Amino acid sequence: MLDLLYAADAADPTPVVSPTTVPYPGTSLDFFSTIMWPFKFVVEAILVFWHWVFTSLGMGATEGITWVLSIMGLVIVVRSALIPLFVRQIKSQRKMMEIAPELRKVQEKYRGKKDQLSREAMSRETMALYKKHGTTPVSSCLPLLVQMPILLGMFYTLSDVKKHAEWGLGGVGLLDKDLTFQFYEAKLFGVAPLHTSLVEAVNQKPDGWEATVTILVILVILMIASQFITQLQIISKNLSPEAKTGQAYQMQRIMLYILPLAFIFSGLFFPLGVVIYWFTSNIWTMVQQFLVIRNLPTPGSDAAKAREERLARKGKALDSSGKIIPLEKYQAEQQRLYEEAQKAKAEAPKRQQPVNKQRAKKQAQKAKPTDPSSKTE
Repeated sequence: MLDLLYAADAADPTPVVSPTTVPYPGTSLDFFSTIMWPFKFVVEAILVFWHWVFTSLGMGATEGITWVLSIMGLVIVVRSALIPLFVRQIKSQRKMMEIAPELRKVQEKYRGKKDQLSREAMSRETMALYKKHGTTPVSSCLPLLVQMPILLGMFYTLSDVKKHAEWGLGGVGLLDKDLTFQFYEAKLFGVAPLHTSLVEAVNQKPDGWEATVTILVILVILMIASQFITQLQIISKNLSPEAKTGQAYQMQRIMLYILPLAFIFSGLFFPLGVVIYWFTSNIWTMVQQFLVIRNLPTPGSDAAKAREERLARKGKALDSSGKIIPLEKYQAEQQRLYEEAQKAKAEAPKRQQPVNKQRAKKQAQKAKPTDPSSKTE
């Protein structure tokens, strides 16, 4: 079919219309496509760059390993650029989980109170908590929202290869129709087409479909395992005891077992190229999460205690500002802080114990000076 399309295209002097200006066959341009265009353009540029690098090294342009390595290179570039957003998201989520017990106390305080004054007071106290800890619910979601268009651009660029090749079209940018056709022809290990999904392989049974199904099943299992490990290391190592009592913690435990089900669905219907991208992205997230938890653990969590033990074995510790200092300096700092606390306690005014009227009267009588003339000789 593709050979006929390219033969017809070569015979017809009329150039193929650009997919960025005219709708694809059977489709129409919409607002979403317009919004995604710049992100897909950038993704295609990175993918084509890596393909050029590997073909320059002597690898075949239509070989599956060439495009698989290009997909991995694409993931590395994009996810590296998103590291600052990822760290910010982790910190925001951690702060939200840390203040969850305090937020719950505020909610319990105003439970059942429907009047306007109570609602305003609850809102003020909640906002004061957010300000005190330097976070808001939006701050933990915003980095994820910024990442979504880029990640969607990666997903749609890879998943559109099949229909673009069958229509004789290229992508929106540097992934022209020749490169699209080369991607379409690529087969992993020479048997598994990158554009074929698990459902298509089982239903159509092309040559080597058993190998395609086997590769996809293995990748889906690895995707689920990597996602599970990523979530598990958060809730098992990087939460303080207080955070483990909040509702957010319970939701994360539920998502730990529900989220992998989405990968079963994606493994059935997504083409092999997209599954490889998703698996590579999961591995990146898992490693990145491990490094963040190891080096920026939540205070009071098991990960924080493990970090303190590692530092202690090296003769180091964390000061009050979170900097790594020699153990001797840390001990001196702790001694100074202890002495300051004792001095402040000693200088603080003594708290008067409340007494009843009868006891107060007796104390007044004892304190009253006696008249010498009243003493008997």
